Amino acid sequence: MASYSNRKEDVLKRLRRIEGQVRGLQRLVEEDTYCIDVLTQVSATTRALQSFALQMLDEHMDTCVRTAVADGSGGDIKLKEASDAIARLVRS
Repeated sequence: MASYSNRKEDVLKRLRRIEGQVRGLQRLVEEDTYCIDVLTQVSATTRALQSFALQMLDEHMDTCVRTAVADGSGGDIKLKEASDAIARLVRS
């Protein structure tokens, strides 16, 4: 079970808002909006995705990793997954 399952509707709502931001970017390009205004919206969308990624990482650490460490069912693997995810986020 995914760690965000009990909050799935909130997660989906947040993703729909981000999807709306991306659609807004498409609309700005279709309307030949000034480049700097498009870039401002790109920045806002990027921040929204980064914030979402951090929320998912926090959920993973608070549930999946905590559970695996507490019951001895692969805590090292879960910590490695989290570490790898952090590395990917930092590089992006």
